Amino acid sequence: MKQISNLFLVSLLSGATTLGAYKLFFDDNGYFSNNRKTLTTLASDNYTKRVGLNSEVLDFTEAADKTIHTVVHVKNVSRQKINDPMLEFFFGYRGGQSQEQVGTGSGVIISEDGYIVTNNHVIKDASEIEITLNNKKSYKAKLVGTDSKMDIALLKIDADEKLPYTPFANSDDVKVGEWVLAVGNPYNLTSTVTAGIVSAKARNLSNDGIQSFIQTDAAVNPGNSGGALVNTRGDLIGINTMISSMTGSYVGYSFAVPSNIARKIIEDIMEYGNVQRGILGVEGGELNSKVSKEFGVKQTEGFYINNVRKNTGADKAGLKKGDVIVKIDNQNITSFADLSGYINTKRPNDKVNVVIIRDNATKTVPVTLSKNEFFSAEFKGIELENMSSEDKKKFRVDYGVKIKSINNENLNQYADEFLGNIILSIDNVKIKDIESASKLLNNKNENQSVRIEMLSKNGEIIRFII
Repeated sequence: MKQISNLFLVSLLSGATTLGAYKLFFDDNGYFSNNRKTLTTLASDNYTKRVGLNSEVLDFTEAADKTIHTVVHVKNVSRQKINDPMLEFFFGYRGGQSQEQVGTGSGVIISEDGYIVTNNHVIKDASEIEITLNNKKSYKAKLVGTDSKMDIALLKIDADEKLPYTPFANSDDVKVGEWVLAVGNPYNLTSTVTAGIVSAKARNLSNDGIQSFIQTDAAVNPGNSGGALVNTRGDLIGINTMISSMTGSYVGYSFAVPSNIARKIIEDIMEYGNVQRGILGVEGGELNSKVSKEFGVKQTEGFYINNVRKNTGADKAGLKKGDVIVKIDNQNITSFADLSGYINTKRPNDKVNVVIIRDNATKTVPVTLSKNEFFSAEFKGIELENMSSEDKKKFRVDYGVKIKSINNENLNQYADEFLGNIILSIDNVKIKDIESASKLLNNKNENQSVRIEMLSKNGEIIRFII
């Protein structure tokens, strides 16, 4: 009887073991089942979903293939006269020798009939511009127009065929963390493609000119200037312009002019022959904890209005000192770069909805943008205005502001000499236009002395301190 009991117990344990093993290894949720979901599998699925590192997203081949055929090599040939001081001293010879200088960069074909966008600094002072396509065909290019402030230039070539081109994307839709490709010709290496992500938007790097870059960690080096920054669909979201480096080569970050700004400049040049700039007509600065305490406002993000220019769109719409701009249309405004970047995509007489916070209440104010050229800035009794196109030709400069009038008693004796001259820099900061002058001077105290570099009507450089 005892042997039968032992046999029954062994059989029961064997059956339980067999059933358990089956459940563990062969059941629907068993170890060898296709439906098995372990912690590792779930973690892997969630990780892929969160950061999008699947094979489809990481395949850049289609975007690269589309873009490399639309990015061109730009050759800039300039000629300068080099004087020999020895010949001048002993023989009075002042003819000089003509020396050829060659610079290179990149450009992007934006239409099938041969319009090309590049950086202004790539073709600056060029006497000849040569474009080489990815298929090794070369053409002489004509300069259609430039915008030195935003560092954009438009070229045109007459090809014997329809050209591939890169379509513009809406740079406002670009997301931080989005994969992008930089395509250009660094170090004269044609059709170079690098990949990275968007590191930041609306990056402000200077007191003048562009103040709303797209920042990326895609490798960009000398020669990439003017090349394309595209999304994974191969659409243009920016024009690669500069790098942040102590060595002159790529060390981690590069910057591109957003496509919305570049597109607006190009359309202006093609339609009007120059860039149409619209302004709100407000002066001030972006908020942070320290500034907010000084102004006595609760918001730590946004643009604080410190002054409203008379007869501008902002003035007519009722904006006033103390208002905090937090949104324009659908664009959130957390910094000056957000504000200037969005307004730079607009023209005079365009209407925008400005969302402000006034007395702790949110209010939407429709504003019609004004024309920038109509306004002036004043500091220490010197009234400044933007240069006209005739002034730029006369003085042979593409930046600076013109002295319109002098109301400073200490400078009245110099009024005739100073009126009409061009101020090139203030405290060694290059002045592009009234906007950059106003921003710099707003940070100066009336009792604080400033150093001014000026170009006289006779072409002489004058430096003085007031």
